Amino acid sequence: MLNHNFKKKFGQNFISDKNLLSAICNDADIKAGDYVLEIGAGGGTLTKEIASRAKKVVSYEIDKDLKPYLLSLDLPNTEFVFEDVLSDSVADIEKKIGGNYKLVANLPYYITSPIIFKFLKEGNLLTSLTIMVQKEVAQRIVAQKDSRDYGVLSIMTAFYGNATIKRIVSKNMFYPKPDVDSALVTINIDKKKNENINGEDFYNFLCKVFAMRRKTLKNNLLHASLTAEKIDKLDEITLKKRPENLSLDQLISIYLNIFK
Repeated sequence: MLNHNFKKKFGQNFISDKNLLSAICNDADIKAGDYVLEIGAGGGTLTKEIASRAKKVVSYEIDKDLKPYLLSLDLPNTEFVFEDVLSDSVADIEKKIGGNYKLVANLPYYITSPIIFKFLKEGNLLTSLTIMVQKEVAQRIVAQKDSRDYGVLSIMTAFYGNATIKRIVSKNMFYPKPDVDSALVTINIDKKKNENINGEDFYNFLCKVFAMRRKTLKNNLLHASLTAEKIDKLDEITLKKRPENLSLDQLISIYLNIFK
């Protein structure tokens, strides 16, 4: 596979270290009865490790040049889909999988947030995501209030579940070697956590609140063209805070006060 024409536009950085492949599957808690969605089959090394442990694997790969090689692996419990996963609806993907599933992926930077948001918001059968991402993105996913990394990504992750950085992975563990280190993050989904709140509406609210993160909450709400009547439902102490100083529970309370 080292003769493969690696495509920068797809952010291809493959993993071959057997210990790391095993560790990823351990961190994802893949067991014999599990259904797994893999995003980015790449050289198939992680696919093979997942398939050796799981009941069924659906693996997406956008690079069709890899199709002959991946199909030659002859993994009977694995269905390869040579499409952009972002172009398929989650509902259609879940039909292919056929049950509750765990998502495992080695994600390039440019699709990390779109993938996370897509499956957090639309995944009805998703139980967890275990994803390899750039280290700085991992820090944003797990960030807490009052930190510079705290924002829409960390809040929406906490809205749907609980995230943990499992391990830091050196850039030397990939081929071709990327510019920065990576981290493996697991997000365990808890759909009942905020089931009475519309996730898409709350996400849109957060985007307005964090539009100018150095500005106060009041300035952001005014910038979002909210009426004074709605803004005045909040106390002055809260309105003077910056968005990054507000916890998930506080932001939910603000959202409900303004819109419900």
